[in-house]
Amino acid sequence: MKPIGIDPKSDGEIRSRHRPFREVIRDAEQLRQQGPKGFWEPREPKDIGEWVNFLYFPYYTATNWRALVLSDFGLTSTNPKIKKLAELLFEYKLRLSSPFNFFNEEMCISANTARMLTRFGYADDFRTRKLYDWLLEDQREDGGWNCSQGTPGTLDVWEPLAAFESIPKAKRSPKMEQSISRGAEFYLKRNLIKEGRPYAPWLRFHYPNHYFYDVLVGLDVITGLGFGDDRRLRPALKILMGKRRRDGTWSLDRTHPDIGPRANAHPDRKTKPLVIEAPGRPSKWITLKALRVLKRVAEAG
Repeated sequence: MKPIGIDPKSDGEIRSRHRPFREVIRDAEQLRQQGPKGFWEPREPKDIGEWVNFLYFPYYTATNWRALVLSDFGLTSTNPKIKKLAELLFEYKLRLSSPFNFFNEEMCISANTARMLTRFGYADDFRTRKLYDWLLEDQREDGGWNCSQGTPGTLDVWEPLAAFESIPKAKRSPKMEQSISRGAEFYLKRNLIKEGRPYAPWLRFHYPNHYFYDVLVGLDVITGLGFGDDRRLRPALKILMGKRRRDGTWSLDRTHPDIGPRANAHPDRKTKPLVIEAPGRPSKWITLKALRVLKRVAEAG
């Protein structure tokens, strides 16, 4: 399936203009802010309360959120600073003997951690595999996931599929493939955007995404899993193409938290955002993701 408006030549030129990956992602700046012990917080925890919050709070600027960005940027444990960062996560958030760990946490936490560690190069670590076991166990009957127990799936919880997408296909177990198939169908049945009343933030493009959903997140995950030829992507692709600028790029609409009036399970709207690119302007990162989606769709069709 080839969406109307894709011009391989012009897309190639855009890719060329956005090729300097280090410039796009500014990972060096992120790493320079990292402390000598691997974290971004001012100090290590001194009591249980600080231990529980360490690396994860405050939202979006603590170590966990910066680590997610660095994993998106393609850095791995071959970088000593990334290795130190991963060891921190294993020590403070994935200790089997600790009651305060991410193994049975909400999907947005467990799945984001699984994806991050997989990208860092720890897919075969037993603690990462244990996270994936939880993603398989907590999938709902309708094929989706939810952060609330006893509730049906929701488009808002995309992180498990993104975690599975980070694993090379040759390394996925049959159970993972079954889970991916059910999860992708959950999204495709809803055209990636149809769930209850229209929700404006889902139609805007953001980065970093943290644990928030939008239509570009859905397109990136679903096409990355190999479903780029499914005709049910058309409504989402129409939105994507409609937001393309005349120069062939896409803008970063907002940074998170971008919360609609119906949301009631997210942090305070005044939470400090983690800004990688300026919102309201053409974005190299959003353009890169959009072109990646379109390339997969074109190749699948």
